[in-house]
Amino acid sequence: PPGPALPPGLPPGPAPPPGPGLRLVCWNVNGIRARGKRIFSLLQKLEAEIICLQETKVTRDLLDEPIAIVEGFNSYFSYSRGRSGYSGVATFCRDSAVPLSAEEGLSGILANQSGTPAWCTLGGFSDEELKALDGEGRAVITKHRIRRCEQEEILTVINVYCPRADPDREDRSHFKLRFYQLLQARAQALLQDGGNVIVLGDMNTAHTPIDHCQPGDPECFARHPDRVWMNGFLCSSSGLLQSDEVSPESDPEPGLGTRRASGHGLFVDAFRLFHPTEREAYTCWRTSSGARKTNYGTRIDYIFVNKSLAETELQDCILMPEVEGSDHCPVKAFLKASCVSAGKCPPLCTKYLPEFAGFQQKLPQFLVNVQNKQISSELRNYPQLEQNSQSLVDLQRKKAKLDRPRSGKGSLSEKGKSSRSKPGHTGTLLRFFKPASALGTHDELGRPHLTPLSVPHHQQAQAEGGKEDTPAQTQQNKSGAAFWKSLLKGLPPPPNCSGHQEPCLLRTVRKPGPSQGRQFYICAHPEGSVSNPASRCNFFRWANTGSKRDGSIAKPPAGLQEGGTQRLEDGRE
Repeated sequence: PPGPALPPGLPPGPAPPPGPGLRLVCWNVNGIRARGKRIFSLLQKLEAEIICLQETKVTRDLLDEPIAIVEGFNSYFSYSRGRSGYSGVATFCRDSAVPLSAEEGLSGILANQSGTPAWCTLGGFSDEELKALDGEGRAVITKHRIRRCEQEEILTVINVYCPRADPDREDRSHFKLRFYQLLQARAQALLQDGGNVIVLGDMNTAHTPIDHCQPGDPECFARHPDRVWMNGFLCSSSGLLQSDEVSPESDPEPGLGTRRASGHGLFVDAFRLFHPTEREAYTCWRTSSGARKTNYGTRIDYIFVNKSLAETELQDCILMPEVEGSDHCPVKAFLKASCVSAGKCPPLCTKYLPEFAGFQQKLPQFLVNVQNKQISSELRNYPQLEQNSQSLVDLQRKKAKLDRPRSGKGSLSEKGKSSRSKPGHTGTLLRFFKPASALGTHDELGRPHLTPLSVPHHQQAQAEGGKEDTPAQTQQNKSGAAFWKSLLKGLPPPPNCSGHQEPCLLRTVRKPGPSQGRQFYICAHPEGSVSNPASRCNFFRWANTGSKRDGSIAKPPAGLQEGGTQRLEDGRE
Protein backbone atom coordinates (compact mmCIF):
# COMPACT_ATOMS: atom_id res chain seq x y z
CA PRO A 1 0.00 0.00 0.00
CA PRO A 2 1.15 3.59 -0.53
CA GLY A 3 3.09 5.10 2.32
CA PRO A 4 2.16 8.28 4.14
CA ALA A 5 2.23 11.54 2.19
CA LEU A 6 5.24 13.78 2.44
CA PRO A 7 4.84 16.49 5.10
CA PRO A 8 5.16 20.12 4.01
CA GLY A 9 8.71 20.33 5.40
CA LEU A 10 11.50 20.28 2.84
CA PRO A 11 15.05 18.92 2.88
CA PRO A 12 17.91 21.38 3.33
CA GLY A 13 19.26 23.49 0.47
CA PRO A 14 20.98 22.07 -2.59
CA ALA A 15 24.55 22.46 -1.28
CA PRO A 16 25.34 19.40 0.89
CA PRO A 17 27.13 20.34 4.10
CA PRO A 18 30.33 18.48 4.92
CA GLY A 19 29.95 15.52 7.21
CA PRO A 20 30.08 11.74 7.51
CA GLY A 21 26.95 11.26 5.41
CA LEU A 22 26.36 8.48 2.88
CA ARG A 23 27.06 9.20 -0.79
CA LEU A 24 25.76 7.04 -3.64
CA VAL A 25 26.68 7.15 -7.34
CA CYS A 26 25.19 5.41 -10.36
CA TRP A 27 26.92 5.42 -13.74
CA ASN A 28 26.49 3.55 -17.01
CA VAL A 29 30.15 2.97 -17.92
CA ASN A 30 29.51 1.34 -21.34
CA GLY A 31 32.11 -1.36 -20.70
CA ILE A 32 34.41 -1.83 -17.72
CA ARG A 33 37.16 -4.11 -19.06
CA ALA A 34 38.99 -1.39 -20.97
CA ARG A 35 39.61 0.52 -17.75
CA GLY A 36 41.68 -2.28 -16.25
CA LYS A 37 44.02 -1.00 -13.56
CA ARG A 38 42.54 2.50 -13.85
CA ILE A 39 39.39 1.35 -12.07
CA PHE A 40 40.88 2.25 -8.68
CA SER A 41 41.52 5.89 -9.60
CA LEU A 42 38.11 6.03 -11.29
CA LEU A 43 36.29 4.89 -8.15
CA GLN A 44 38.31 7.25 -6.01
CA LYS A 45 37.42 10.15 -8.28
CA LEU A 46 33.69 9.53 -7.79
CA GLU A 47 34.06 10.03 -4.01
CA ALA A 48 31.20 7.85 -2.82
CA GLU A 49 30.67 4.99 -0.38
CA ILE A 50 28.40 2.97 -2.71
CA ILE A 51 29.09 3.07 -6.47
CA CYS A 52 26.69 1.29 -8.82
CA LEU A 53 27.88 0.69 -12.40
CA GLN A 54 25.71 -0.42 -15.31
CA GLU A 55 26.45 -1.98 -18.69
CA THR A 56 29.75 -3.46 -17.57
CA LYS A 57 29.70 -5.84 -20.57
CA VAL A 58 31.65 -8.45 -18.64
CA THR A 59 30.82 -12.09 -17.99
CA ARG A 60 32.28 -14.44 -15.40
CA ASP A 61 34.89 -15.84 -17.78
CA LEU A 62 36.05 -12.33 -18.79
CA LEU A 63 36.32 -10.93 -15.26
CA ASP A 64 39.96 -10.32 -14.37
CA GLU A 65 41.63 -9.48 -11.08
CA PRO A 66 42.32 -5.73 -11.57
CA ILE A 67 38.58 -5.15 -11.95
CA ALA A 68 37.28 -7.70 -9.47
CA ILE A 69 39.68 -6.94 -6.63
CA VAL A 70 40.08 -3.20 -6.00
CA GLU A 71 41.95 -1.99 -2.95
CA GLY A 72 39.63 -0.37 -0.41
CA PHE A 73 36.45 -1.72 -2.08
CA ASN A 74 34.39 -4.90 -2.14
CA SER A 75 32.52 -5.64 -5.37
CA TYR A 76 29.43 -7.59 -6.41
CA PHE A 77 28.75 -8.45 -10.07
CA SER A 78 25.82 -9.72 -12.07
CA TYR A 79 26.50 -11.24 -15.49
CA SER A 80 24.51 -12.05 -18.59
CA ARG A 81 23.84 -15.78 -18.87
CA GLY A 82 23.15 -15.84 -22.60
CA ARG A 83 25.45 -13.36 -24.34
CA SER A 84 29.08 -12.43 -23.84
CA GLY A 85 30.02 -8.76 -23.64
CA TYR A 86 26.40 -7.75 -23.03
CA SER A 87 24.58 -5.94 -20.22
CA GLY A 88 25.87 -6.57 -16.69
CA VAL A 89 25.94 -4.47 -13.50
CA ALA A 90 28.40 -4.15 -10.61
CA THR A 91 28.18 -2.57 -7.15
CA PHE A 92 31.40 -1.38 -5.50
CA CYS A 93 31.22 -0.63 -1.75
CA ARG A 94 33.96 0.92 0.30
CA ASP A 95 35.31 -1.09 3.18
CA SER A 96 33.52 1.37 5.45
CA ALA A 97 30.18 0.38 3.85
CA VAL A 98 30.37 -3.42 3.64
CA PRO A 99 26.81 -4.72 3.08
CA LEU A 100 25.00 -7.19 5.30
CA SER A 101 23.94 -9.24 2.28
CA ALA A 102 24.19 -9.17 -1.50
CA GLU A 103 21.99 -10.78 -4.11
CA GLU A 104 22.13 -11.12 -7.88
CA GLY A 105 18.91 -10.44 -9.75
CA LEU A 106 15.53 -9.09 -8.67
CA SER A 107 13.53 -12.25 -8.05
CA GLY A 108 15.95 -14.26 -5.91
CA ILE A 109 15.65 -17.24 -8.23
CA LEU A 110 19.37 -17.07 -9.09
CA ALA A 111 20.21 -17.65 -5.42
CA ASN A 112 18.52 -21.09 -5.61
CA GLN A 113 15.80 -20.13 -3.17
CA SER A 114 13.21 -22.78 -2.54
CA GLY A 115 10.03 -21.84 -4.30
CA THR A 116 8.92 -18.60 -5.88
CA PRO A 117 8.53 -15.65 -3.46
CA ALA A 118 4.97 -14.60 -2.71
CA TRP A 119 5.44 -11.13 -4.13
CA CYS A 120 6.43 -12.69 -7.47
CA THR A 121 3.26 -14.77 -7.68
CA LEU A 122 1.18 -11.65 -7.15
CA GLY A 123 2.56 -10.22 -10.37
CA GLY A 124 1.83 -13.40 -12.31
CA PHE A 125 5.51 -14.25 -12.93
CA SER A 126 6.37 -17.83 -13.80
CA ASP A 127 9.72 -19.44 -12.98
CA GLU A 128 10.69 -19.39 -16.66
CA GLU A 129 9.90 -15.68 -16.93
CA LEU A 130 11.85 -14.88 -13.78
CA LYS A 131 14.88 -16.75 -15.10
CA ALA A 132 14.67 -14.82 -18.36
CA LEU A 133 14.31 -11.44 -16.61
CA ASP A 134 17.22 -12.13 -14.27
CA GLY A 135 19.29 -14.00 -16.86
CA GLU A 136 20.63 -10.86 -18.55
CA GLY A 137 22.56 -9.63 -15.51
CA ARG A 138 20.59 -6.45 -14.91
CA ALA A 139 20.34 -6.15 -11.12
CA VAL A 140 22.37 -6.42 -7.91
CA ILE A 141 20.73 -5.91 -4.50
CA THR A 142 22.80 -5.03 -1.42
CA LYS A 143 21.50 -4.49 2.10
CA HIS A 144 23.32 -2.03 4.36
CA ARG A 145 23.04 -0.86 7.94
CA ILE A 146 22.74 2.92 8.30
CA ARG A 147 22.64 5.15 11.35
CA ARG A 148 19.70 7.53 11.10
CA CYS A 149 18.60 9.82 13.94
CA GLU A 150 20.81 7.93 16.39
CA GLN A 151 19.10 4.70 15.41
CA GLU A 152 20.24 1.93 13.10
CA GLU A 153 18.03 0.97 10.19
CA ILE A 154 18.27 -1.18 7.08
CA LEU A 155 18.87 0.40 3.66
CA THR A 156 18.46 -1.75 0.55
CA VAL A 157 20.20 -0.51 -2.61
CA ILE A 158 18.91 -1.89 -5.93
CA ASN A 159 21.37 -1.36 -8.77
CA VAL A 160 19.52 -1.85 -12.08
CA TYR A 161 20.19 -1.61 -15.80
CA CYS A 162 16.75 -1.68 -17.40
CA PRO A 163 16.34 -3.11 -20.91
CA ARG A 164 15.98 -0.99 -24.00
CA ALA A 165 12.77 -1.24 -25.99
CA ASP A 166 13.84 -1.96 -29.53
CA PRO A 167 11.20 -0.36 -31.82
CA ASP A 168 11.70 -3.17 -34.33
CA ARG A 169 11.03 -5.92 -31.77
CA GLU A 170 7.73 -6.03 -29.91
CA ASP A 171 8.97 -8.78 -27.62
CA ARG A 172 11.66 -6.48 -26.19
CA SER A 173 9.05 -3.81 -25.39
CA HIS A 174 7.05 -6.40 -23.46
CA PHE A 175 10.25 -7.65 -21.81
CA LYS A 176 11.12 -4.13 -20.65
CA LEU A 177 7.68 -3.53 -19.19
CA ARG A 178 7.74 -6.83 -17.32
CA PHE A 179 11.18 -5.95 -15.95
CA TYR A 180 9.72 -2.68 -14.65
CA GLN A 181 6.87 -4.55 -13.00
CA LEU A 182 9.25 -7.01 -11.38
CA LEU A 183 11.39 -4.13 -10.10
CA GLN A 184 8.36 -2.41 -8.61
CA ALA A 185 7.12 -5.61 -6.98
CA ARG A 186 10.48 -6.29 -5.34
CA ALA A 187 10.94 -2.69 -4.17
CA GLN A 188 7.47 -2.57 -2.62
CA ALA A 189 8.04 -5.94 -0.92
CA LEU A 190 11.27 -4.64 0.63
CA LEU A 191 9.48 -1.54 1.92
CA GLN A 192 6.73 -3.64 3.45
CA ASP A 193 9.33 -5.69 5.29
CA GLY A 194 10.59 -2.50 6.92
CA GLY A 195 13.60 -0.34 6.27
CA ASN A 196 14.42 1.95 3.36
CA VAL A 197 14.97 1.35 -0.35
CA ILE A 198 16.96 3.22 -3.00
CA VAL A 199 16.60 2.25 -6.67
CA LEU A 200 19.29 3.68 -8.91
CA GLY A 201 20.73 3.07 -12.36
CA ASP A 202 20.00 3.36 -16.06
CA MET A 203 16.22 3.20 -16.47
CA ASN A 204 16.42 3.66 -20.28
CA THR A 205 13.41 6.02 -20.26
CA ALA A 206 13.25 9.81 -20.26
CA HIS A 207 10.51 10.56 -17.75
CA THR A 208 9.21 13.99 -18.74
CA PRO A 209 9.52 16.25 -21.80
CA ILE A 210 12.05 18.39 -19.97
CA ASP A 211 14.27 15.29 -19.74
CA HIS A 212 14.44 14.82 -23.53
CA CYS A 213 16.02 17.00 -26.23
CA GLN A 214 13.38 15.88 -28.79
CA PRO A 215 10.18 15.09 -26.88
CA GLY A 216 7.94 15.56 -29.91
CA ASP A 217 4.20 15.65 -29.36
CA PRO A 218 3.51 16.02 -25.59
CA GLU A 219 0.45 13.77 -25.62
CA CYS A 220 2.20 10.94 -27.44
CA PHE A 221 5.20 11.39 -25.20
CA ALA A 222 3.12 11.06 -22.02
CA ARG A 223 1.13 8.05 -23.30
CA HIS A 224 4.22 5.90 -23.73
CA PRO A 225 3.81 2.74 -21.58
CA ASP A 226 7.21 3.14 -19.94
CA ARG A 227 6.40 6.68 -18.81
CA VAL A 228 2.96 5.63 -17.61
CA TRP A 229 4.63 3.02 -15.42
CA MET A 230 7.18 5.55 -14.11
CA ASN A 231 4.40 8.01 -13.23
CA GLY A 232 2.81 5.36 -11.05
CA PHE A 233 6.12 4.30 -9.52
CA LEU A 234 7.13 7.81 -8.42
CA CYS A 235 5.61 10.11 -5.88
CA SER A 236 7.37 13.32 -6.88
CA SER A 237 6.62 12.83 -10.54
CA SER A 238 6.58 15.84 -12.85
CA GLY A 239 5.13 13.93 -15.76
CA LEU A 240 1.99 16.09 -15.86
CA LEU A 241 3.85 19.28 -15.05
CA GLN A 242 5.49 21.32 -17.77
CA SER A 243 8.64 23.25 -17.01
CA ASP A 244 6.97 26.63 -17.55
CA GLU A 245 4.30 25.89 -14.92
CA VAL A 246 6.84 25.98 -12.10
CA SER A 247 9.42 28.70 -11.72
CA PRO A 248 11.60 29.90 -8.85
CA GLU A 249 9.39 33.02 -8.57
CA SER A 250 6.10 31.15 -8.25
CA ASP A 251 7.51 28.32 -6.14
CA PRO A 252 10.62 29.37 -4.23
CA GLU A 253 10.92 26.09 -2.37
CA PRO A 254 12.71 23.34 -4.33
CA GLY A 255 10.57 20.34 -5.11
CA LEU A 256 7.25 21.80 -3.93
CA GLY A 257 5.74 22.14 -7.40
CA THR A 258 6.63 18.59 -8.38
CA ARG A 259 5.23 17.33 -5.10
CA ARG A 260 1.84 18.91 -5.83
CA ALA A 261 1.73 17.10 -9.18
CA SER A 262 2.95 13.79 -7.76
CA GLY A 263 1.22 10.47 -8.21
CA HIS A 264 0.64 7.72 -5.70
CA GLY A 265 4.02 6.04 -5.96
CA LEU A 266 6.34 5.22 -3.09
CA PHE A 267 9.55 6.75 -4.47
CA VAL A 268 10.93 10.20 -5.21
CA ASP A 269 13.04 11.29 -8.18
CA ALA A 270 15.94 12.69 -6.16
CA PHE A 271 17.26 15.04 -8.85
CA ARG A 272 13.90 16.61 -9.71
CA LEU A 273 13.13 17.04 -6.02
CA PHE A 274 15.91 19.66 -5.82
CA HIS A 275 16.01 20.80 -9.47
CA PRO A 276 12.40 20.66 -10.71
CA THR A 277 12.76 23.20 -13.55
CA GLU A 278 16.36 22.75 -14.70
CA ARG A 279 16.53 22.43 -18.46
CA GLU A 280 19.06 20.47 -20.50
CA ALA A 281 20.00 18.37 -17.48
CA TYR A 282 20.93 15.25 -19.44
CA THR A 283 22.84 12.10 -18.55
CA CYS A 284 23.14 10.35 -21.93
CA TRP A 285 24.31 11.61 -25.33
CA ARG A 286 24.85 10.10 -28.76
CA THR A 287 28.64 10.10 -29.02
CA SER A 288 28.70 9.11 -32.71
CA SER A 289 27.20 12.48 -33.64
CA GLY A 290 29.17 14.50 -31.07
CA ALA A 291 25.96 15.47 -29.28
CA ARG A 292 27.73 15.79 -25.93
CA LYS A 293 29.55 18.90 -27.17
CA THR A 294 26.22 20.65 -27.69
CA ASN A 295 24.51 18.96 -24.69
CA TYR A 296 21.85 17.36 -26.87
CA GLY A 297 20.72 14.23 -25.07
CA THR A 298 18.34 12.65 -22.57
CA ARG A 299 18.09 12.07 -18.83
CA ILE A 300 17.62 8.34 -18.40
CA ASP A 301 19.79 7.70 -15.30
CA TYR A 302 18.06 8.17 -11.95
CA ILE A 303 18.28 7.78 -8.20
CA PHE A 304 14.88 6.94 -6.69
CA VAL A 305 14.54 7.19 -2.88
CA ASN A 306 11.60 6.07 -0.77
CA LYS A 307 9.53 8.99 0.53
CA SER A 308 10.31 8.90 4.24
CA LEU A 309 14.06 8.64 3.64
CA ALA A 310 13.98 11.44 1.06
CA GLU A 311 12.06 13.75 3.40
CA THR A 312 14.43 13.40 6.36
CA GLU A 313 17.81 12.32 5.01
CA LEU A 314 18.21 13.34 1.36
CA GLN A 315 20.40 16.44 1.07
CA ASP A 316 20.96 16.83 -2.67
CA CYS A 317 21.25 15.01 -5.97
CA ILE A 318 23.52 16.24 -8.76
CA LEU A 319 24.61 15.27 -12.27
CA MET A 320 28.31 14.97 -13.09
CA PRO A 321 28.70 15.72 -16.84
CA GLU A 322 32.33 16.70 -16.28
CA VAL A 323 33.20 13.01 -15.74
CA GLU A 324 33.91 11.52 -19.15
CA GLY A 325 34.75 8.02 -20.34
CA SER A 326 31.26 6.90 -21.39
CA ASP A 327 28.23 8.11 -23.31
CA HIS A 328 26.56 8.54 -19.90
CA CYS A 329 27.54 10.69 -16.95
CA PRO A 330 27.31 9.75 -13.26
CA VAL A 331 24.46 10.77 -10.94
CA LYS A 332 25.29 11.37 -7.28
CA ALA A 333 23.06 11.60 -4.18
CA PHE A 334 23.95 12.85 -0.69
CA LEU A 335 22.31 11.56 2.49
CA LYS A 336 22.64 12.69 6.09
CA ALA A 337 22.62 9.13 7.37
CA SER A 338 25.96 7.38 7.76
CA CYS A 339 26.71 3.80 6.79
CA VAL A 340 27.75 1.17 9.32
CA SER A 341 30.04 -1.52 7.97
CA ALA A 342 28.99 -5.13 8.41
CA GLY A 343 32.62 -6.26 8.82
CA LYS A 344 32.56 -9.47 6.81
CA CYS A 345 31.65 -9.40 3.12
CA PRO A 346 28.66 -11.51 1.98
CA PRO A 347 29.27 -14.63 -0.15
CA LEU A 348 28.53 -12.89 -3.46
CA CYS A 349 31.66 -10.75 -3.10
CA THR A 350 34.14 -11.31 -5.93
CA LYS A 351 37.05 -11.87 -3.56
CA TYR A 352 35.52 -15.26 -2.69
CA LEU A 353 35.60 -16.49 -6.29
CA PRO A 354 38.07 -19.40 -6.63
CA GLU A 355 40.19 -17.67 -9.26
CA PHE A 356 40.72 -14.68 -6.95
CA ALA A 357 40.78 -16.42 -3.56
CA GLY A 358 43.99 -18.39 -4.19
CA PHE A 359 42.36 -21.82 -4.44
CA GLN A 360 43.07 -22.22 -8.13
CA GLN A 361 46.35 -21.82 -10.01
CA LYS A 362 46.39 -19.64 -13.12
CA LEU A 363 47.24 -21.20 -16.48
CA PRO A 364 50.34 -19.01 -17.15
CA GLN A 365 52.02 -20.60 -14.12
CA PHE A 366 52.08 -23.93 -15.96
CA LEU A 367 53.63 -22.47 -19.12
CA VAL A 368 56.94 -21.14 -17.75
CA ASN A 369 60.29 -22.35 -19.09
CA VAL A 370 61.56 -25.30 -17.07
CA GLN A 371 65.31 -25.65 -16.49
CA ASN A 372 66.98 -28.63 -14.90
CA LYS A 373 68.59 -26.50 -12.21
CA GLN A 374 65.26 -24.94 -11.20
CA ILE A 375 63.70 -28.17 -10.00
CA SER A 376 63.08 -27.66 -6.30
CA SER A 377 63.95 -30.07 -3.56
CA GLU A 378 60.26 -30.61 -2.89
CA LEU A 379 59.82 -31.94 -6.42
CA ARG A 380 62.58 -34.51 -5.91
CA ASN A 381 60.53 -36.09 -3.15
CA TYR A 382 58.12 -37.25 -5.84
CA PRO A 383 60.03 -39.43 -8.38
CA GLN A 384 57.17 -39.52 -10.86
CA LEU A 385 56.85 -35.72 -11.03
CA GLU A 386 60.63 -35.38 -11.27
CA GLN A 387 60.71 -37.84 -14.17
CA ASN A 388 57.95 -35.92 -16.00
CA SER A 389 59.83 -32.65 -15.50
CA GLN A 390 63.07 -34.17 -16.82
CA SER A 391 61.19 -35.42 -19.89
CA LEU A 392 59.94 -31.90 -20.49
CA VAL A 393 63.51 -30.56 -20.29
CA ASP A 394 64.71 -33.18 -22.82
CA LEU A 395 61.86 -32.28 -25.15
CA GLN A 396 62.77 -28.59 -24.99
CA ARG A 397 66.41 -29.40 -25.80
CA LYS A 398 65.40 -31.43 -28.86
CA LYS A 399 63.17 -28.59 -30.01
CA ALA A 400 66.03 -26.12 -29.60
CA LYS A 401 68.24 -28.27 -31.85
CA LEU A 402 65.58 -28.40 -34.54
CA ASP A 403 65.07 -24.62 -34.39
CA ARG A 404 68.83 -23.93 -34.60
CA PRO A 405 69.71 -22.32 -38.01
CA ARG A 406 71.57 -24.63 -40.34
CA SER A 407 74.83 -23.68 -42.05
CA GLY A 408 76.30 -25.03 -45.29
CA LYS A 409 75.65 -25.11 -48.97
CA GLY A 410 72.24 -26.65 -48.58
CA SER A 411 70.87 -23.93 -46.36
CA LEU A 412 67.55 -22.70 -47.62
CA SER A 413 68.00 -19.35 -45.92
CA GLU A 414 71.30 -18.74 -47.72
CA LYS A 415 69.77 -19.72 -51.04
CA GLY A 416 66.95 -17.26 -50.46
CA LYS A 417 69.38 -14.52 -49.54
CA SER A 418 71.57 -15.16 -52.58
CA SER A 419 68.62 -15.11 -54.96
CA ARG A 420 67.21 -11.93 -53.44
CA SER A 421 70.58 -10.18 -53.37
CA LYS A 422 71.09 -10.36 -57.14
CA PRO A 423 70.11 -7.02 -58.64
CA GLY A 424 69.19 -8.59 -61.95
CA HIS A 425 66.30 -10.48 -60.39
CA THR A 426 64.70 -7.49 -58.70
CA GLY A 427 61.78 -5.92 -60.51
CA THR A 428 59.01 -3.48 -59.87
CA LEU A 429 55.29 -3.99 -59.80
CA LEU A 430 55.01 -1.87 -62.93
CA ARG A 431 56.63 -4.73 -64.84
CA PHE A 432 53.37 -6.68 -64.68
CA PHE A 433 51.57 -3.84 -66.46
CA LYS A 434 54.02 -3.72 -69.43
CA PRO A 435 53.00 -5.05 -72.85
CA ALA A 436 54.02 -8.59 -73.64
CA SER A 437 56.36 -7.41 -76.41
CA ALA A 438 58.34 -5.29 -73.98
CA LEU A 439 59.27 -8.22 -71.75
CA GLY A 440 61.94 -9.52 -74.14
CA THR A 441 62.55 -13.03 -75.37
CA HIS A 442 62.71 -16.31 -73.46
CA ASP A 443 65.52 -18.78 -73.13
CA GLU A 444 65.36 -22.49 -73.82
CA LEU A 445 63.82 -23.15 -70.40
CA GLY A 446 61.01 -20.65 -70.93
CA ARG A 447 62.47 -18.03 -68.59
CA PRO A 448 62.21 -14.41 -69.83
CA HIS A 449 65.30 -12.37 -70.58
CA LEU A 450 64.91 -9.20 -68.54
CA THR A 451 65.24 -6.01 -70.55
CA PRO A 452 65.92 -2.49 -69.32
CA LEU A 453 62.12 -1.97 -69.31
CA SER A 454 61.67 -4.54 -66.55
CA VAL A 455 64.51 -3.26 -64.36
CA PRO A 456 64.60 0.51 -63.92
CA HIS A 457 67.94 2.21 -64.54
CA HIS A 458 68.00 3.89 -61.16
CA GLN A 459 67.79 0.48 -59.41
CA GLN A 460 70.70 -0.82 -61.46
CA ALA A 461 72.72 2.28 -60.60
CA GLN A 462 71.99 1.89 -56.92
CA ALA A 463 72.94 -1.80 -57.03
CA GLU A 464 76.20 -1.06 -58.78
CA GLY A 465 77.50 2.01 -57.01
CA GLY A 466 74.65 3.91 -55.35
CA LYS A 467 74.72 6.75 -57.90
CA GLU A 468 72.04 9.43 -57.87
CA ASP A 469 69.20 9.45 -60.39
CA THR A 470 69.65 11.32 -63.64
CA PRO A 471 67.00 13.81 -64.85
CA ALA A 472 65.67 11.17 -67.21
CA GLN A 473 65.28 8.70 -64.35
CA THR A 474 63.54 11.35 -62.23
CA GLN A 475 61.08 11.93 -65.04
CA GLN A 476 60.48 8.19 -65.23
CA ASN A 477 59.68 8.11 -61.50
CA LYS A 478 57.20 10.93 -61.92
CA SER A 479 55.50 9.11 -64.77
CA GLY A 480 55.21 6.00 -62.59
CA ALA A 481 53.60 8.01 -59.81
CA ALA A 482 51.16 9.53 -62.30
CA PHE A 483 50.32 6.05 -63.54
CA TRP A 484 49.39 4.84 -60.04
CA LYS A 485 47.34 7.96 -59.35
CA SER A 486 45.34 7.34 -62.51
CA LEU A 487 44.89 3.67 -61.63
CA LEU A 488 43.89 4.16 -57.95
CA LYS A 489 41.57 7.11 -57.94
CA GLY A 490 40.63 8.31 -54.46
CA LEU A 491 37.35 9.74 -53.28
CA PRO A 492 36.40 13.14 -54.62
CA PRO A 493 36.60 16.03 -52.15
CA PRO A 494 33.52 16.24 -49.93
CA PRO A 495 30.98 18.98 -50.62
CA ASN A 496 30.51 21.91 -48.28
CA CYS A 497 27.41 21.99 -46.11
CA SER A 498 24.86 24.70 -46.79
CA GLY A 499 24.72 26.01 -43.22
CA HIS A 500 28.42 26.47 -42.40
CA GLN A 501 30.14 26.18 -45.80
CA GLU A 502 32.54 23.61 -44.35
CA PRO A 503 33.54 20.15 -45.68
CA CYS A 504 31.01 17.45 -44.85
CA LEU A 505 31.47 14.00 -43.33
CA LEU A 506 31.05 10.80 -45.32
CA ARG A 507 28.85 8.22 -43.58
CA THR A 508 27.65 4.71 -44.46
CA VAL A 509 24.20 3.26 -43.83
CA ARG A 510 24.55 0.19 -41.60
CA LYS A 511 20.93 -0.49 -40.78
CA PRO A 512 19.45 -3.38 -42.80
CA GLY A 513 17.20 -2.21 -45.60
CA PRO A 514 17.25 -1.01 -49.21
CA SER A 515 19.84 1.69 -48.38
CA GLN A 516 22.27 -0.53 -46.46
CA GLY A 517 25.84 0.02 -47.58
CA ARG A 518 25.16 3.33 -49.30
CA GLN A 519 27.23 6.38 -48.45
CA PHE A 520 26.02 9.90 -47.83
CA TYR A 521 27.33 13.31 -46.76
CA ILE A 522 26.16 15.23 -43.70
CA CYS A 523 27.33 18.31 -41.85
CA ALA A 524 30.47 17.77 -39.77
CA HIS A 525 29.21 19.77 -36.80
CA PRO A 526 27.87 17.92 -33.74
CA GLU A 527 24.18 17.19 -33.40
CA GLY A 528 22.25 19.79 -31.43
CA SER A 529 19.26 22.04 -31.16
CA VAL A 530 18.13 23.99 -34.22
CA SER A 531 18.54 27.23 -32.29
CA ASN A 532 22.21 26.49 -31.63
CA PRO A 533 24.35 27.88 -34.50
CA ALA A 534 27.20 25.53 -33.59
CA SER A 535 25.04 22.45 -34.11
CA ARG A 536 24.65 20.40 -37.27
CA CYS A 537 22.77 21.99 -40.15
CA ASN A 538 20.20 20.14 -42.27
CA PHE A 539 22.54 19.33 -45.17
CA PHE A 540 22.19 15.84 -46.66
CA ARG A 541 23.39 14.36 -49.95
CA TRP A 542 23.89 10.85 -51.22
CA ALA A 543 27.39 10.01 -52.44
CA ASN A 544 27.85 8.90 -56.07
CA THR A 545 24.40 10.06 -57.10
CA GLY A 546 25.36 9.65 -60.75
CA SER A 547 25.25 5.84 -60.64
CA LYS A 548 22.06 3.91 -61.21
CA ARG A 549 22.15 2.25 -57.82
CA ASP A 550 22.79 5.43 -55.86
CA GLY A 551 20.25 7.42 -57.78
CA SER A 552 17.42 4.93 -57.30
CA ILE A 553 16.51 6.05 -53.77
CA ALA A 554 16.08 9.71 -52.95
CA LYS A 555 15.12 9.46 -49.26
CA PRO A 556 17.65 9.64 -46.40
CA PRO A 557 18.38 6.41 -44.51
CA ALA A 558 16.04 5.22 -41.77
CA GLY A 559 16.68 7.02 -38.50
CA LEU A 560 17.91 10.16 -40.32
CA GLN A 561 15.28 12.81 -40.82
CA GLU A 562 14.84 14.78 -44.02
CA GLY A 563 16.62 17.69 -42.38
CA GLY A 564 19.68 15.56 -41.70
CA THR A 565 19.37 15.19 -37.91
CA GLN A 566 18.98 11.83 -36.21
CA ARG A 567 16.01 11.03 -34.01
CA LEU A 568 17.18 10.19 -30.49
CA GLU A 569 15.63 7.17 -28.85
CA ASP A 570 15.50 6.55 -25.12
CA GLY A 571 18.95 5.21 -24.39
CA ARG A 572 20.80 2.56 -26.25
CA GLU A 573 22.06 -0.91 -25.54
